[in-house]
Amino acid sequence: MNRTFLALSFLATLSFVSPATSDPSHYTTLPNQEASLAIPQMTDVPIIPSFQEFLEEVYDDADLKQAGLDFNVFQRAATGYYNLKEQKKLNRSKDILTIVDFGKSSREKRFWVVDMKKNKVLYKSLVAHGQGSGNDMAVNFSNTVDSHMSSVGFYVTDEPYYGKHGLSLKLDGLDKGFNSNARGRAIVVHGADYVSDAFVKKHGRLGRSHGCPALPQDISAEVINLIKDGTCLYIDSPKANLQSAYLNPTKAIKTFESEIIAQQKVLLGK
Repeated sequence: MNRTFLALSFLATLSFVSPATSDPSHYTTLPNQEASLAIPQMTDVPIIPSFQEFLEEVYDDADLKQAGLDFNVFQRAATGYYNLKEQKKLNRSKDILTIVDFGKSSREKRFWVVDMKKNKVLYKSLVAHGQGSGNDMAVNFSNTVDSHMSSVGFYVTDEPYYGKHGLSLKLDGLDKGFNSNARGRAIVVHGADYVSDAFVKKHGRLGRSHGCPALPQDISAEVINLIKDGTCLYIDSPKANLQSAYLNPTKAIKTFESEIIAQQKVLLGK
């Protein structure tokens, strides 16, 4: 199910004329039924589902629970994603949201790339945290140069480049005090040989980076080429107490509503 289908479903189930109308032409009476059972006809007045309902639909449709992504983490990530879209900070040709949940053990897959248009998980993977953040669990976070800790918050991906880890991806941190020094700290997405099931089996946890969200080498290039050039990456942790303006749902809801209305207009041929 894609977003067009979701919009059609919402339109079909929610977009009805108010029962308070006195115009009988707005009603259809079922055969052999009393007029009191009249059903209102669909109209072209857009009725907007709640943002919560919409996110729950996307979460279920993309099987994100099955993929191991907690709904509350997804909700925070999606709120920021829509806020960044509202501020025109994302590439309009890409509907990609990348999520890292450092509330999980390094032994678990805690990295997801989600297609928000097709409601589909494109990648689910292991991902390393920084040496200074902890051993198996990331419990400490920093925005400070040479801390070797991971940084939580919202990022926008930039251009890829070749460095000591091969193909890598630059990130711009958007949350002041939490990840805004990402460029100065050289916090990037890259591949690493210490991010693998074999390393976990041998050491009981993943290896750790200098603060970068490091990926398995066999998928790092593919992921980088997919999420590069202006997509949203969100790193979450319950230990970090993130304070981000992008977690404010007000503008995110506004963007979401405008997209649903646009979808409904397309479906109605407007």
